Amino acid sequence: MNSELMIEILEREGFEMLVAEKAEAGLELARREQPDLILMDVQLPGMDGLEATASLRGNGATRDIPVLVISAHAMRGDKERALAAGAVGYLTKPFDTRDLVREVKRCLEDRGLPGVGVDKDG
Repeated sequence: MNSELMIEILEREGFEMLVAEKAEAGLELARREQPDLILMDVQLPGMDGLEATASLRGNGATRDIPVLVISAHAMRGDKERALAAGAVGYLTKPFDTRDLVREVKRCLEDRGLPGVGVDKDG
């Protein structure tokens, strides 16, 4: 349900979304499509999101794609573990939808990309 909400919110802002349900599929999708940003859930079936983030960092084809980790984990050290794995940001669930949009835009702007989605009128 959270991923559906995130997709709806970000598509409404004009962002194009690609979705993978498992980390392994997401790693392949990232290599093939070279997205501007990856939103990574920590709790994934099989490989967890932090392992997947570290794997992205270790691959020359994906190491420069920023990863924003989104997690229900809000314990001490969780954010630090995500950043140590190579994430550029950490957002905890439940989140305010404005915080999600603001963090996505920040991550894109930090990469030198426009922090806004596609022009909805054009």
